[in-house]
Amino acid sequence: MMELLHRFYFLALILFFCVAGCLNDKALSLHPDEKYTEQNAHGMIRASRKTLAPVYAPLAEQIVSDFDLSEKDGIGIDLGSGPGTLIVELCKRTRMHWINVDINPNFFPNFYRQAEENGFGHRVSAIFADAHSLPFRDNYADIIVSRGSYHFWEDKVRAFSEIYRVLKPGAVAYIGRGFSRNLPVKAAKKIRAKQGKKMQYDVNNKANELYNIMNELGIKDYRIDRSKPPGSENVNYGIWVEFRKTEENVHIKGGG
Repeated sequence: MMELLHRFYFLALILFFCVAGCLNDKALSLHPDEKYTEQNAHGMIRASRKTLAPVYAPLAEQIVSDFDLSEKDGIGIDLGSGPGTLIVELCKRTRMHWINVDINPNFFPNFYRQAEENGFGHRVSAIFADAHSLPFRDNYADIIVSRGSYHFWEDKVRAFSEIYRVLKPGAVAYIGRGFSRNLPVKAAKKIRAKQGKKMQYDVNNKANELYNIMNELGIKDYRIDRSKPPGSENVNYGIWVEFRKTEENVHIKGGG
């Protein structure tokens, strides 16, 4: 009986957010894709519970500390959150409402169960959407984060312009892949060993790509974060970009 109820709520949520997206002129008509299957979602859920399990709590701690979120109210978005494990960790450390935005809705039943089990079911939402066309009004979110998603976006300039559009003036985004600077080196080495060659990439090239995106969009207030904790010389900690929507530069190329 409970399984039937979960399926009913899942289908109802998809229908609701699809209809809501159709009412928003920024919404994208999403097409089925064989990559966004239930099997694909379950694979990432398993990874979030095993290989990547040590990543989320330190990253949430860093985000909350860097952007002074512990006593802040408002809306946070995790773009491409998938299983939503980072959101649960952020809920533990903030009072904010967090939204899981993902193009694969098969993640959502697990995400809601995880939030409910941790006592945060009332402070989370999930929206089926594409990073290239976010179904939110301009100047909506207090912070947007994304880990391990941006490198899959086909048109990164468009996706980053959407993030900028949705941020409130003065709000911040923290987008990237890899680890937080406070993840112990031993844990980082263990994760990279399990991942093997599939997560090998040139961090300098990725940094240049992010520099170019920021410059093309005319975003001035940004920094590229390439963490190298002591003892991590042979470990790829990843690449992140932090940027803010400044009051004097609300409208940018490609934005709202």
